[in-house]
Amino acid sequence: MKIIVGLGNPGEQYAKTPHNIGFVVADCLGKRFDATFRRGLRFSAHTASARHAGTPLLLVKPRTYMNNSGLAVSKIARYRKVSAADTIVIVDDADLPLGRLRVKARGGTGGHRGLASLIQHLGSDTFARVRVGIGRDERGEDLVDHVLTPFSEEERRVMAPVVERAADAVLYIVEHGVDAAMNIFNGPPEGSR
Repeated sequence: MKIIVGLGNPGEQYAKTPHNIGFVVADCLGKRFDATFRRGLRFSAHTASARHAGTPLLLVKPRTYMNNSGLAVSKIARYRKVSAADTIVIVDDADLPLGRLRVKARGGTGGHRGLASLIQHLGSDTFARVRVGIGRDERGEDLVDHVLTPFSEEERRVMAPVVERAADAVLYIVEHGVDAAMNIFNGPPEGSR
């Protein structure tokens, strides 16, 4: 089994913000598999089950808010007996230009509190990451304001194919491994070179 975690914040006020891109990609994967997210009574998360290339998947959207994501994910991982190495996290990254993807096998937090919570509660940094570039505000807006301000219409148009590509990256990791996915997805999207 692989646990696929989309990071974000619950609540309508956060739904269209850059910080919730992990939830958006998780929803995209759910639609591809016609899998319905359900609120579990045991965990502070919405989950959906699927299968890809013979591998069972558990799609997870923590309901604990970004900075405490690790609480929900670690409980699910322990219950399902899934290691950090069999977990794939989809996360926003302000240090990547808007729309750029970066797949990583492991690593630090890069200052991202959601990743910090996961590392703390899983006791490991060995989970794969699909980092989705949200850029930084060109007007010099505070980072917190930037990640919690809804995407503009133009940004939403830019991000629509990126969400699909991020979902592709997750499934490629499941089927071929993170190293192979890094070779395919860690560069500008085709047509932008």
